[in-house]
Amino acid sequence: MHQPSSSCDAHHDHPPIVLRPDALLSAEGLFYSRGSRTILSDVTLDIVAGEAITLIGPNGAGKTTLVRLLLGLDKPDRGSVNRRPGLSVGYVPQRFDIDRALPITVGRFLELGLAPRVHSSVITEALSEVGADGLAQRQLSLLSGGELQRVLLARGLLRNPQLLVLDEPVRGVDYLGEAELYALIGKLRDERGFAVLMVSHDLHVVMGSSDRVLCLNRHICCSGVPTTVARHPEYERLFGRRLAPAFAVYEHHHDHAHDLSGRSIEPASDSSGGAADTPHKAHPRDEDVAK
Repeated sequence: MHQPSSSCDAHHDHPPIVLRPDALLSAEGLFYSRGSRTILSDVTLDIVAGEAITLIGPNGAGKTTLVRLLLGLDKPDRGSVNRRPGLSVGYVPQRFDIDRALPITVGRFLELGLAPRVHSSVITEALSEVGADGLAQRQLSLLSGGELQRVLLARGLLRNPQLLVLDEPVRGVDYLGEAELYALIGKLRDERGFAVLMVSHDLHVVMGSSDRVLCLNRHICCSGVPTTVARHPEYERLFGRRLAPAFAVYEHHHDHAHDLSGRSIEPASDSSGGAADTPHKAHPRDEDVAK
């Protein structure tokens, strides 16, 4: 898919995006509102086999809503979503609240929704793949944040997905855990060959194995290829040589920036009265580099 860089104010003026005929999943001209509030406006994208896409954007940008439309959980007001017939999708949700009064083991949780004939070895293998060996008999409610994310990832693998959708899988995980999860997802993608659609709350630092990054703020503001941070000494010092490549930096190419809360900031005008052309560069996290 050719996705041109775009501005937030004039996105309808761009040439039409050509969807790829071999896409696993595609969406064209999606609009979605709740009451008088527009959530998504004219969103078009696709994803092909083996491709890894990271979807970023500020809070309230419509990322989770877009995922729900792509998965068929909600219907758009206008536009269409096309999924390849028989497409197998694994899903790792943004939130998973556990009732601590509910006694359920990890193994039993992973059995829910599976065919009765599925052998327990399939669950054991999935847990092993995600580095969660030995958790099958643990109570789900007693897992740490990182352990729970790995269990949810294992659950997403149980149906042998062609597309793995992860809605902010590193939320609540520290930076080292984030690096490890990104590295693991990239490794699984290489080994299994599935496509990845990753939703991230971070506007700048993304999974290093992302092929493309889409910036969403009701519409797709811009897209591009992230820059590896593997050679940045700050990241190598923080995470070591093995995990530093798990991160990449995305440089935005639209006519606004985001503040720390994700709100859009209009650029300052230059001396000629026009808007200064200053792309929003991402930098290593200052608080980490200072350590």
